[in-house]
Amino acid sequence: MRIALLQSSGRPGSVAGNLKVLDESAGRAAAAGAGLLVAPEMFLTGYAIGDGVGRLAEPADGESADAVAEIAGRHGLAIAYGYPERAGTDEGAAVFNSVQLVSADGARLADYRKTHLFGCFERDHFTPGEQPVVQAELNGLRVGLMICYDVEFPENVRAHALAGTDLLLVPTAQMHPFQFVAESLVPVRAFESQMYIAYVNRVGREGEFDFVGLSTLAGPDGVARTRAGRGEDLVFADVDAEFLAASRRANPYLEDRRPGLYGSLARR
Repeated sequence: MRIALLQSSGRPGSVAGNLKVLDESAGRAAAAGAGLLVAPEMFLTGYAIGDGVGRLAEPADGESADAVAEIAGRHGLAIAYGYPERAGTDEGAAVFNSVQLVSADGARLADYRKTHLFGCFERDHFTPGEQPVVQAELNGLRVGLMICYDVEFPENVRAHALAGTDLLLVPTAQMHPFQFVAESLVPVRAFESQMYIAYVNRVGREGEFDFVGLSTLAGPDGVARTRAGRGEDLVFADVDAEFLAASRRANPYLEDRRPGLYGSLARR
């Protein structure tokens, strides 16, 4: 399956503007043969929007979700996008930093709430999710969802590996000076847990944050299949199920584990 990585910060604060960017990008991705378009963390609203997070948050089945479903159906490709999710209709309901996966026919396949919040900004505006592994079946692949800081915890990615995730989607808002995560850590995670990882970042300055781009699709051999630069971009790469199966046969990490020795890792 060919996937498209949308490296963009869209139009921070403008849901309508970001839906327009998503629509245009979906058209370009579909024309290039992609079956899946992945957008960054909090793409629907923007990331550094302060109290706008609560004001623009919507339920997983809200109006914007319907708009994304319509875009996916019209262009005939699946879409994964980050957004602030309100868990209820009242203003006091919890808000989560979420990513939703929509199929090419517009069906909502999966919704994941970020479990590891990064920094004071996120802790001030979001409630952490409690479900570490969220998956869906897409075009013969088992697709998992995660967001940014989550992928920096090896236990998180390994949990997906043990649950059979083939392709891990990681919308992100990775900022300076942590570009080594995109450059080095993500390919290592893909290798040690034998999966493809799509790491899709924002770019440019938003408030106090300087997002570094460098979006990538890393393969189970630890090699980047594509790598964006530091500006707005739409890059493509293929997820090869046969190569993944061969890589898993050749690499015995998961088979050679000794879980009985690791119990202390789950305790403080």
